[in-house]
Amino acid sequence: MIQKTFTKTRIATSLSLILGATALPALSAEEVSLKDKENVEVIAVTGIRSSLVKAMDIKRSAQGVVDAISSEDMGKFPDSNLAESLQRISGVSIDRSNGEGSKVTVRGLGPDFNLVTLNGRQMPSSNLESTVISNSRSFDFANLASEAVSGVEVYKTAKAEVSSGGIGATINILTARPLNTPGQKASLGVKAVMDQSTDEGDSVTPEISGLYSNTFADDTIGFGISFSHQERNGATKEAVVPQWHTQAIAPVDGWNGGINNTDWEDGDTFNRPQQFRYNFTEFDRTRDNGQLVFQYAPSDRITITADYTFSEQTVESTSNGIGAWFWEGETIDGSLNEFTTGTNHSPVVWHSGAGPDLSFSTSSDASINKNESIGLNLEWQATDNLRFELDYHDSSAKSKADSPYGNSSTMEYAVNSRQSTTIDFRPDFPVMSISQLDGLTGSPAELITTGSSLRNSQFENDLSQIQLRGQYVFDEGVITSVDFGISKTENDIRASIMTAQRDTWGGEGSVDDVTDSLFTPGSSSSQLDNLPSTGTNAAGETIDLFDLFYNFSFVDASNEVASYAAPANSNNEVSPGIWPCADRFCVNDQWTTDELISEEYTAIYAQINMEFEIADMPLDISAGFRYEETDVKASAMVPAYTGVDWVSNNEFATVDTGESAFTNFDGDYNNFLPNLDISLEIDDDWVARASFGKTLSRPTYNNIRGGVGIGEIRQGFATASSGDPGLIPFESVNVDLSLEWYFDEGSYASVGYFRKDIENFIGTTKNKSELFGLRSPTSGPRFDEAMAAVGSSDNTAIRQYIFDNYPESSTITGVDASGTTTGQIHSVAEDELIQFDVTVPFNERDATIDGFEIAFQHALESGFGIQANLTFVDSDAEYDPTVFDSQFALPGLSDTANLVAFYDKNGIQVRIAYNWRDEFLVKTDNNLNNPRINESYSQIDINASYNINEDLVVFFEGINITDETQRMYSRSRNELLNAIQSGPRYNIGARYTF
Repeated sequence: MIQKTFTKTRIATSLSLILGATALPALSAEEVSLKDKENVEVIAVTGIRSSLVKAMDIKRSAQGVVDAISSEDMGKFPDSNLAESLQRISGVSIDRSNGEGSKVTVRGLGPDFNLVTLNGRQMPSSNLESTVISNSRSFDFANLASEAVSGVEVYKTAKAEVSSGGIGATINILTARPLNTPGQKASLGVKAVMDQSTDEGDSVTPEISGLYSNTFADDTIGFGISFSHQERNGATKEAVVPQWHTQAIAPVDGWNGGINNTDWEDGDTFNRPQQFRYNFTEFDRTRDNGQLVFQYAPSDRITITADYTFSEQTVESTSNGIGAWFWEGETIDGSLNEFTTGTNHSPVVWHSGAGPDLSFSTSSDASINKNESIGLNLEWQATDNLRFELDYHDSSAKSKADSPYGNSSTMEYAVNSRQSTTIDFRPDFPVMSISQLDGLTGSPAELITTGSSLRNSQFENDLSQIQLRGQYVFDEGVITSVDFGISKTENDIRASIMTAQRDTWGGEGSVDDVTDSLFTPGSSSSQLDNLPSTGTNAAGETIDLFDLFYNFSFVDASNEVASYAAPANSNNEVSPGIWPCADRFCVNDQWTTDELISEEYTAIYAQINMEFEIADMPLDISAGFRYEETDVKASAMVPAYTGVDWVSNNEFATVDTGESAFTNFDGDYNNFLPNLDISLEIDDDWVARASFGKTLSRPTYNNIRGGVGIGEIRQGFATASSGDPGLIPFESVNVDLSLEWYFDEGSYASVGYFRKDIENFIGTTKNKSELFGLRSPTSGPRFDEAMAAVGSSDNTAIRQYIFDNYPESSTITGVDASGTTTGQIHSVAEDELIQFDVTVPFNERDATIDGFEIAFQHALESGFGIQANLTFVDSDAEYDPTVFDSQFALPGLSDTANLVAFYDKNGIQVRIAYNWRDEFLVKTDNNLNNPRINESYSQIDINASYNINEDLVVFFEGINITDETQRMYSRSRNELLNAIQSGPRYNIGARYTF
């Protein structure tokens, strides 16, 4: 009797292909005996061409629109960074950090709208921000090395069995399983990472990676292990304008300042830089990855897999900078500034003759990101037709500070030596020129310390998931199989932050307190040796780069400042929010913001798969649905506020007892997500597809948090924000149409149209509210008396009057270099209650995204080949920089293009890749309504290798070989926000496979 053979589904075939299994013709048990199978010689085909063929086969055989990337060989992914490889797929673009791919955008939808899974399991994610609590759901691909990855699948259309969360796409990372490729296999790679951008670290650092797998007991037991360790030192050079302020020219004397330009008219606006600075940053990154896999197949029908995955990335960076603040009240002289024409005037050349401070800063950032996952999988072929799979994993992601000073800390010194400042914003990297007052040079002997800020953040994401999948295969009939399953996911988040900040930005102590030897003079022009060192002023005259900055250590500076500024040394009252360690700089885990979120979603799904013919053309149809119920619980710590301190002219700080309580909120929702995939094989070469489906993405964590958080407090205004756990998720109704032509082995061309109608985008509204009984020290009888007594609104004089006449409600900390009293003025019961502008999220917006994806791949017999794609994205929610009112716009929307030329023959492999992304909106500033727009960017990478023999390969990699500069701007290109030069990077190494 002939035993019936179980038919593989298309996805099973795809998995076999991408994991490197050899595809053999289907033979019956009578035709091939076990002994025959053992004698079959398997010839492994590797390299660029093999990788493209496997990826193309997955695309062709998949249900819906799926793109894939496959490893070229064991331990060899096309790029050393997963995100860099993903950008080669049409519709996928990336964000970079420290010159490496970090997060992905798919079809114009940013990182928070895409879900990342590992072997079909939803992965937790964690991130830290420099100054605020993190709220992102996005996965950072910089945490993962690519050597242990065997493939990546990008699901662009809805799929019933795939976890929800990605309306842009679901990106599934695949790792090898030993029983899929029986026998002993091993690979060891070594690499020298050469980053010439660093001036302080080692320009050549090591990377080592290895994989080993083996099977035993007639291939019923399998064991696999992989590891990767990489060290990298690098540097970035950055020009920064933190914010641009838009000022109305009505009346003509402007807002808090005069405008000396008769060409401007009432009703015009002009944009003013808040500050300009150069930052020179050195960083040290270490990344470790590892995975253990154990498999046991006690019979042909049962396979048990247990695995553990680990990744850890530590990043330490130090930064020195030089900068100039610009006074909002200064007169804008049209003869010395050059502005754009029109109704909004933006500086092309900026000249400032006010704000004499020249500041020098040092920063210290250190963080650690750690991911762990342990999983168990059971596959059971219950009958010839019925198959089950039970999968469970418990995973965690945690990001936290890796320094006693927190994850982001900065300190500044200043000298009042600046007479005027000119900035030429026309080059990609602007040129700042400074003239100093007579007799002043900005030397260390002239410096005094100003303010400091230490921030400690922590983000934890624990996620557990259990999934039961099943499939029943029919022996005959139109219906070929039915897929079904149920899953439950628990997602727990904790996000926390505390800040220890000295708001003495006007200066503290005297020049005698500062040790000159703390500072080592450096040359700005030598730091910017590949960037312009001269510019032009408004008169067309050449200006020279201000060629000075100081290298100095945050640790040394903080120790010295603490020796004379800490309350324990000056017998002043200790403020835990400024000096948590009393006598030295430090942070602790006494969180000022502490938010807990718990999500639990239960899902069921079912899908019918059908095959039949229309006019002799095979037609495949898959129709299914996914139904989910989600419960959300959110709580946030609310401090016990006791008042507000007026700490400098326009700096305020809340005061609390150190005690707190949690407030609790909850919400729930359910979603029905249908999907329909149709694939028509017109002939052996042509495939037409149509897909319809509904997907969802959940709100970012800041929008569903519990409680109210106080933001900025200034004289005359104060901000706060709250979340709403009852917000419903983004829902997208998706339509995909595509035509694919597979005209040769490893060669195809395709064109596709997609449309996404997205509902429930989150907007915000502002409400006026009094919070926690907080009162303003700048409104009330005491303040009115002081203002009347000094006869003006000069805050310096008003503060001095209150210090002199109301000592019982003040704390004096000293006298600055100009003789002005420094300290805090406390709010009192007679002061007026603060009216906070409270920002509240709500579901208010709909948007449509549509576009075209064009892809081409051709591998020639000569060994040469080409890979190209182009994506056009359009939306009715694009940002208009000429509109100054609040507007709804989708971040991340941009066209993209990729072009890869390669050669793969006779053991030689060469690939040159060009990537381009058009400009896109990053975000808008909620307070100023000004945008952050990423300028269009292109990059060229190169990869070459040579097979010395069947086992040994040597290779070379070049990343950003043309040394491109990344730029971000506000409403026009000359309104720079930051320009970053990270430099090219090269790797050279060898890999031995046996």
